Amino acid sequence: MTTTDTHEHHGHAHGSDEPHIPTDRYFINVALVLALVTALETSTYWWPDGMQTVATVALIIMMTIKFFMIILVFMHLKFDNRLFSLLFYMGLFLAILVYCITLASFRFFF
Repeated sequence: MTTTDTHEHHGHAHGSDEPHIPTDRYFINVALVLALVTALETSTYWWPDGMQTVATVALIIMMTIKFFMIILVFMHLKFDNRLFSLLFYMGLFLAILVYCITLASFRFFF
């Protein structure tokens, strides 16, 4: 193997297929965004009483954002087989469906 085929860096061969490894700053920024979304989620406790439906929809949206950030960044699903991603997406869809059916059964949206 020649040095033109791969480059040695810290004991790992870097070919064209190897994924980019994010920096610490990237993970810190992601953590800050997650903290901000969590703060927004907890702020729904202080919303007026007439906004339960809006708060619930906002919480589901923020939950979905956090779900995608965590599985794509910290669980590295963007580098894994697409089947694993599909299984996670199906789980998220099922969870949202169950939440909505449960809330509809209690006539929450009406």
